[in-house]
Amino acid sequence: MNKKIFLASPHMSDEGYEMQYIQEAFDKNWIAPLGENITEFENELAKRVNIKSAAALSSGTAAIHLALKAAGVEEGDIVFCQSLTFSATANPIIYQNAVPVFIDSDIETWNMSPRALEEAFTKYPEVKAVIVVHLYGLSADMDKIMEICKRHHVVVIEDAAESLGTSYKGQHTGTFGDYGIFSFNGNKIITTSGGGMLVSNHEERIAKAKFWATQSRDQARHYQHSELGFNYRMSNVVAGIGRGQLKVLDQRVEKKRSIFEFYKRELGGLEGIEFMPVKEWDEPNCWLSAMTLTGKVRPTDVMETLEKGNIESRPVWKPMHLQPFFEEYDFIGESVSERLFENGICLPSDTKMTDGDLDRVVEIIRGLWLK
Repeated sequence: MNKKIFLASPHMSDEGYEMQYIQEAFDKNWIAPLGENITEFENELAKRVNIKSAAALSSGTAAIHLALKAAGVEEGDIVFCQSLTFSATANPIIYQNAVPVFIDSDIETWNMSPRALEEAFTKYPEVKAVIVVHLYGLSADMDKIMEICKRHHVVVIEDAAESLGTSYKGQHTGTFGDYGIFSFNGNKIITTSGGGMLVSNHEERIAKAKFWATQSRDQARHYQHSELGFNYRMSNVVAGIGRGQLKVLDQRVEKKRSIFEFYKRELGGLEGIEFMPVKEWDEPNCWLSAMTLTGKVRPTDVMETLEKGNIESRPVWKPMHLQPFFEEYDFIGESVSERLFENGICLPSDTKMTDGDLDRVVEIIRGLWLK
């Protein structure tokens, strides 16, 4: 059988940077949710994206949760959330007993539609926060979104879990809003096996998030807690992996972009195929290469055929407003996200893929158009 080709899997540095930092943690016995690796990973990532402060946490989901808490979101508050995303974007809204209202995407970016967002503010003027996502490493149209949100004096949280290394008009995604979050899950462009980062220019809010993330332990000789706390801090060992991975981020972005360009070049001429849109102001990391199929060949045809060849692919995210758990909540838009889900597919985008692997994927897909 042919070797398995993954959608996206962990890719450690050839130089062994990660093991150097891990070994250092072991040598110093800092096997805990504090230590030099955590502090330096926070500093290095903040410097990389040009923002003032960062908190290394156990997951991107935890980062969104603490961002909502820092934004003052409480029971009954309304939070606008991009519908076309993974459930981890929306779940923390429920953690805070708040009410999500799901916002459609536009076809120009596959991300939050400024038009639908404006309509949502008309219907729900007392919204507390907006969560915008940079899907698959594509930047949302941040100028338009930020203009609308500033006019309505609302907190903006950027879910940049998939877009570390992406820039919008030269500025890193995750740094436009009041808070940004990144994910280092195993399938992300760099990984710590599991983990996330909350970033902000509001340094006092990041300090507060770190307090909450360490069980809200007050400064006292005894264990005293005046606020609800969470066990959300990143391990010093895991942070060492992150520091090593950060050194090869540019290499990973370059590879992801080359994979995307290869697919566009080799498959773009087939009937009914359109690739995810890259705007002139967007420098995406192309975390996953995604396309839509509107002809006789359907996404399931491609996924099932690739699967027979031991190759992973998957559908575009199913929108949150179509999920059984969230179906009771309001949706604002024109069902663009639904059409992207119905017609979309994510192709294997693993940075360890060889030229031969890419040729194999393309050959199998092309074969469907010859039947």
